Amino acid sequence: MGWLDFLKKKPAEVERLDLSWLQVDMHSHLIPGIDDGSKSMEESLGLIQRLAEYGLRKIITTPHIMSEYYRNTPEIIRMGLEDLKKAVSASKIQIEIEAAAEYYMDEIFLEKVKGGEEILSFGGGYILVETGFINKPQMLLDIIFHLEMAGFKPILAHPERYQYLIADKKLQEELIERNLLFQVNLLSLTGFYSKQVKDFGEMLLERNAVALLGTDCHNARYLDMLETLPKHQKTYEKIKKLELINHQL
Repeated sequence: MGWLDFLKKKPAEVERLDLSWLQVDMHSHLIPGIDDGSKSMEESLGLIQRLAEYGLRKIITTPHIMSEYYRNTPEIIRMGLEDLKKAVSASKIQIEIEAAAEYYMDEIFLEKVKGGEEILSFGGGYILVETGFINKPQMLLDIIFHLEMAGFKPILAHPERYQYLIADKKLQEELIERNLLFQVNLLSLTGFYSKQVKDFGEMLLERNAVALLGTDCHNARYLDMLETLPKHQKTYEKIKKLELINHQL
């Protein structure tokens, strides 16, 4: 091959994203207009169509419930889910849709748990929880304890993104040893957030500490970047072989 032929050579095509092995995406923000995710029904349908084309059989979408910002309730989420399901059916998109929530762990949430208020869970008691990204919540372990005492199985959303956890090896070990369920964002493994987040996510994979994976889809930009995941071939092949709770949902 001459040097002119080399210059004309087309770059290798990136493998098409396939999420059929994941089966169920259990972290996303697809009910329109109630948090920082999809802003309209049209946007939601476009995102759901793409997720269905990746081979997913089911979506469990998880709007934020955060006392300071997103004051959603089970009733608001159920109403939004009903409207979304009707629109998906009318659009003939072949995918199952349920909803739970992503709960921000603070004092108000702890009082809800202690008071026996309705908490949206999925798959027989799983509950998705998150914290702030910078500082460790003082009541982190206390809330996890009370959730478990109430019969829930807490899942810590995107632990690879928490700066306090990346910096605190003792806390990492404590959470792993008590078998807290970790859910890593697929986007983290593409470097979408940062190299540091990507590296920590890969470390959790190496430790066999990842029980669930999710898209955390908020908008089309998330899915555009998610489609680069097959470029990270070693990681992509590794996660496809994981025995994940997603498969049971």
